[in-house]
Amino acid sequence: MTEILAGRNPVREALRAGRPLNKVLMATHLEGRVIGDIIHLARSQGIPLQRVERSLLDKLAGPRHQGVVAMAAAREYVELEDLVAGAWQQQEPPFLIMLDQVEDPRNLGAIIRSAEAAGAHGVIIPSRRTVGLTAAVSRAAAGALEYIPVARVTNLSRTIARIKAEGIWVIGTDSRAEQEAFAADFTVPLVLVLGSEGKGLSPLVKRHCDFTVSLPMRGRINSLNVATAATVLMYEVVRQRNLRR
Repeated sequence: MTEILAGRNPVREALRAGRPLNKVLMATHLEGRVIGDIIHLARSQGIPLQRVERSLLDKLAGPRHQGVVAMAAAREYVELEDLVAGAWQQQEPPFLIMLDQVEDPRNLGAIIRSAEAAGAHGVIIPSRRTVGLTAAVSRAAAGALEYIPVARVTNLSRTIARIKAEGIWVIGTDSRAEQEAFAADFTVPLVLVLGSEGKGLSPLVKRHCDFTVSLPMRGRINSLNVATAATVLMYEVVRQRNLRR
C-alpha cells in the first residue's frame, strides 16, 4: 500500500536517501531553506511536486504535516539498466511494456497484471504524466506487482534511444497506423509502447519508435481502452513466440 510521509524533515531525508516517491505535495506559499532543499531534490530526481491547499494535506496526513506530504511507492522501482539486463538473462527475446500518459491507476494496474500473465519481462513508466505505483495500482494489479519489475524514467525519448542501443525494437501503437499488429513480427526483442486511449502516444515518443501498429477495429468505435488493447497486443506476442518454438 502507499505510505504517506508527513513533515518537512522526514520528506527531505526520504529524498536524500533516494527513496522511491510518487509525488510530493506542498502547501501554497510555503518557503524557507528546508522547503528549498525539498524542491531541489524532488526536481533533480524527476519526482512530481505539486502545490496544494493545506486542507488537502490535513485530510491526507492529519494536522502535523508542516505543509509537506510525500506519497511513497507501493513497491520500489528498479533501474532501467537492471530491467533490461534482467530481460536479456531470461534466455528469450526481451519483451517489455512502456507506457506514455496513462494516468488512470486501474488501467496501469490492469496492464501490469496482464504483463505478468503474458510473461513480459518488465514495465517502464515515466515520472510525469503517468500514474505511479500507488495503492490503487497495486489493488488493480491483483498481486502481479510483486512479480514483475517496474522502472520509472525521467525522459521516454532518451530511454527509447538507450533501449535501441541494446538491440531491442521499439514498437508503438497508433490507431491510424497502416500496419496491423497481427502482421508485425513480435518474435524479435521488443518493447511495446502504449499511450492513453484519450491522447495516445505523444508526438515525440511516437517519432522515436521504430514503427507503429494498430488493432483492426471492425465495429463502430475506433479505439479500445488502453488496458484492453495492451492485453490483446501482449497475447499476440505470446502467440507468435509460441508458434516459433
